[in-house]
Amino acid sequence: MASETAKPNSLSLSDGNADKFNVEAAEKLANEALRLPMSDAVPIYEHLLATFPTSAKYWKQYVEALMASNNDEATKQVFSRCLLNCLQVPLWRCYIRFIKKVNDKKGIEGQEETKKAFEFMLNYVGSDIASGPVWMEYVAYLKSLPAQTTLEESQRMTTIRKIYQRAIVMPTHHVEQLWRDYENFENSVSRALAKGLVTEYQPKYNSARAVYRERKKYVDEIDWNMLAVPPSGTPKEEMQWVAWKKLLTFEKGNPQRIDNASANRRITFAYEQCLMCLYHYPDIWYDYAMWHATNGSQDSAIKVFQRALKALPDSEMLKYAYAELEETRGAAQAAKKVYESLLGDGVNATALSHIQFIRFIRRTEGVEAARKYFLDARKSPNCTYHVYVAYAMMAFCLDKDAKLAHNIFEAGLKRFMHEPSYILEYADFLCRLNDDRNIRALFERALSSLPPDESVEVWKRFTHFEQTYGDLNSMLKVEQRRKEALCRMTENGESVLERSLQDVISRYSFMDLWPCSTKDLDHLSRQEWLFKNVNKKIENPGPVNGASSADLTIPNIPNNSNISGKIVYPDVSRMVIYGPGQRPGITTPMTSGVSSMLPNGISGGATAISDTLKSLPPTLAVFVSNLPAVEGPSPDVDFVISICLQSNIPSPSAKLTASQQLPSGPGPSASDVSGSSKLRPTRDRQTGKRKGTERQDDDDTSSIQSQPLPKDAFKIRQLQKALATSSRTGGASSRTGATSSRTGGSASYGSGFSGDLSGSSG
Repeated sequence: MASETAKPNSLSLSDGNADKFNVEAAEKLANEALRLPMSDAVPIYEHLLATFPTSAKYWKQYVEALMASNNDEATKQVFSRCLLNCLQVPLWRCYIRFIKKVNDKKGIEGQEETKKAFEFMLNYVGSDIASGPVWMEYVAYLKSLPAQTTLEESQRMTTIRKIYQRAIVMPTHHVEQLWRDYENFENSVSRALAKGLVTEYQPKYNSARAVYRERKKYVDEIDWNMLAVPPSGTPKEEMQWVAWKKLLTFEKGNPQRIDNASANRRITFAYEQCLMCLYHYPDIWYDYAMWHATNGSQDSAIKVFQRALKALPDSEMLKYAYAELEETRGAAQAAKKVYESLLGDGVNATALSHIQFIRFIRRTEGVEAARKYFLDARKSPNCTYHVYVAYAMMAFCLDKDAKLAHNIFEAGLKRFMHEPSYILEYADFLCRLNDDRNIRALFERALSSLPPDESVEVWKRFTHFEQTYGDLNSMLKVEQRRKEALCRMTENGESVLERSLQDVISRYSFMDLWPCSTKDLDHLSRQEWLFKNVNKKIENPGPVNGASSADLTIPNIPNNSNISGKIVYPDVSRMVIYGPGQRPGITTPMTSGVSSMLPNGISGGATAISDTLKSLPPTLAVFVSNLPAVEGPSPDVDFVISICLQSNIPSPSAKLTASQQLPSGPGPSASDVSGSSKLRPTRDRQTGKRKGTERQDDDDTSSIQSQPLPKDAFKIRQLQKALATSSRTGGASSRTGATSSRTGGSASYGSGFSGDLSGSSG
């Protein structure tokens, strides 16, 4: 049995390791631990808490299981690991229960230990919005203690009064209940003294209650059981980040206008609670540390950074920020250790870490130390051209040593001749030295070794240099060489060699000044694009479904329309011409293309199509049967339905409704349906009621007639009055009991109730 129990346990642990921060797997592990013996559950709890060290609910579940097994020593050790990092009231109340249990039979000594535990808890979570029950529990515990002498009773009352006075200024859920309890307590002790104390603390209580109402709005948006996982960009995570930011901003504003020390404690408490959920967010750690540093607590900021690097050991951002703080406060050696942690053993150090460490060494230890480290760093396998450029510009700009900078660039050129970016940086440096001769030599050396596809930017810079500083002959010569070198990369290379007006614009422009208008520049760019793509083959030369040649466009030409290159046109030859005199229905012959318009998965020939249409409402079936065939992809049915549901579709008119219902009565001609003559309703003289096929013009009529008739005589008379009033205001004057309108218009909705109303009313 033991082996069978351990088997699912180990499997669960392996499943959890497959995705370290899988929330669903963690919940399964936690639920599994509840059903296992304590010896088997401990590894699961340790695994969960190693992954989610700020999850108060897992810590609470762990200590409750230990308390149930009466393992007091293990419970104490677990509490010492979690309490200060999980400032959540349920976990701390569990801690108080444990303290009460341990000290229950220790007499006076145990009572003092319990008091200290309460004070310890209130110092950490007493400002929590849910801490009201904790304050009440502490007061109830103090009241339950026996007092042997009058002095002890007086001391106990004084202690209770202080607890109440601390509690009523906290914006908690139970602040109003605590205020009422405090008033009752003072009145029970001394009514004369109570009046002055209540008057003194009334404004403080009112302020706490007002702040509580504002605070509650922010707290209600927070998911307090959210597990701390690395940010993945889900909407829930972003909403929680915003909610915590709002709460932190609210607390920083000190809405209760309390003293700075108390306000800082509340802000610290808010940050600590925030980190329980956003433990893997470097921006929260940085804000927390910088808030401490701004408020003058450098040591607290250092501790926050140390905790942050323990939580996020791979975050270079936090390491640089930590080193910056240490350097700012004058702790160069501490900052150097942080930089060295970025470098590691030097083999896997990044180029950026080398550059930043060289800069730090020069700031703190001088030029020689920086030069010595550069000589070592360039031997690193991960040293890129960025290190050479950074140190060369440092020597040139900071040390004013142009010769050393030139030597560094030359040394790097032997190693990074294949890097166009390095060539451009070297050229910029030579431009600062006004060394035009070496600039041209550099470009010639680089262009002779770079392949054409990697030399585009170098040619561009060489051309720009000649256009800016060279004479006309050198300018035209370099431009022609550039065209000859790059013409091999294009299909129409001969056309590239030709001179164009674009070359003139390039030669005679400066910064944002152009020798032409914006309209002319756009026109020339468009013409160049057309010329480059006019001879390209069209991928789909034949028009779809007989499209004309006007529909064909030149590919790769930018335009304002986002129309796809493959346009699907409907086959208009299969479209059914709509005629008002027709009586379409489910049995109307369908075109051969209807099957292509049905949803995916409906197949089987004409029988399947007919069965499908029979299952649809009549109006929708008529609409589907008259749709044209489209030779193209099937539509997304769910998307179409969602669009229909979101659209305001007008209700059908009376004439259209009548034309659809004509088969059950005498059928008028096509001209009647189309509106050339008036539709004359018929009556059933045997029953005295309208036939069900005759529809009324007003929408209100159908809605009223669809309701069951009232059986109460008073309600019937009220309905008759309402119908008569509506008939008069609508211009269709009719009487109750009449079977047709005297105006010759559409049938009045009053006649529809005539027979039933008269019969039911006696």
